[in-house]
Amino acid sequence: MQVEENRNAIYQEIISNPVQFTNFISEARKNEEAKKILMKTHMEQMESGNMKMMMDKNPEMKEKMQAHMQQMMEKNPEMKKKMHSKMLDKMMESEKGRKMMMEKMHNNEMMKKEMKERMKKMMEANPDMMEEMMQKMMEKNPGMMQKMKEKMKNKGQ
Repeated sequence: MQVEENRNAIYQEIISNPVQFTNFISEARKNEEAKKILMKTHMEQMESGNMKMMMDKNPEMKEKMQAHMQQMMEKNPEMKKKMHSKMLDKMMESEKGRKMMMEKMHNNEMMKKEMKERMKKMMEANPDMMEEMMQKMMEKNPGMMQKMKEKMKNKGQ
């Protein structure tokens, strides 16, 4: 019990002094296992929404983070792709996000092409989903079937 109290006192001492805390973090970054823990907690903070609240309170930090993210994306195209994909998934979860996405797609040719590819892959991977989507589309807009048939006929010529 005594050891636990001492440990907590040391932790409090470290985090209450910005210089000591910065030194502690830089030491932790030198250790692979500690770096993984830091990254994991960082990601949890971002996903929980706590990070957003902190950013709202500290606009300077928000600007730095955005600049840092931009830099990382430019250096690492794979990360950019992953982040982009995660963002798309997040947007597709909500009705508002899907509508916003559709508006953006109609205004952006590259995005339209990318989305078509993604949809094509999803349809190929899950034919039942395609059937279900087609059924829903027909129910909501009976004239769409006619339009699609016309489009297909025109493409064939």
